[in-house]
Amino acid sequence: MGQLKAQIVPVTPLQQNCTIVWDEETMAGVVVDPGGDVPLIRDQLTQLGVSVEKIVLTHGHFDHAGGAAELRDALGVKIEGPHEADKFLLDDLVSSGARFGVAGAQNVTPDIWLDEGQTIAIAGRDFAIYHCPGHSPGSVAMVSVADGFALVGDVVFAGSIGRTDFEYGDHDALISSIKTKLLPLGDDITFICGHGPPSTFGRERQTNPFLTEG
Repeated sequence: MGQLKAQIVPVTPLQQNCTIVWDEETMAGVVVDPGGDVPLIRDQLTQLGVSVEKIVLTHGHFDHAGGAAELRDALGVKIEGPHEADKFLLDDLVSSGARFGVAGAQNVTPDIWLDEGQTIAIAGRDFAIYHCPGHSPGSVAMVSVADGFALVGDVVFAGSIGRTDFEYGDHDALISSIKTKLLPLGDDITFICGHGPPSTFGRERQTNPFLTEG
């Protein structure tokens, strides 16, 4: 295998980090959270020369999953994730996107739901699945300790955490997931999140105000 590479493609008016992850040698990879702007994503795939093996979803919000069905149909690949607890969100992508003025979102059902303890193949590597509810009931993070790399969706950001002010949000559950499941995996693990710049678990453990309080 070659080096693991990643390219962020900001999509939708919310500037969500759709991420293309691939192996530099084989050029095989995945698209994580194609929330919309599918022509832009496809153009980036063409420029990079990445052969997409699957689509991966970290959770069911429209800015992360609204373009998944369209991209699946265009590429002829399967969708994996998130946890099944987000099915109600994936069944409502059309209307939730419309509420934010985003046309074109399509409801979607993944081929495979993901759960704690499973692994998912990404660019020839095994990423461990961690169920991290709180921002949404079915949010998952995917971590390769061997590669020092994680994809965390909206679980944790550089200097912040995912919103929990939804009717289904759970602040305490989210903080617990981050502190007990992700941070112990190692300070040197770099993560790409759903919005904003990448960070490391160590930086967030030391400086994120939501994680240092108390």
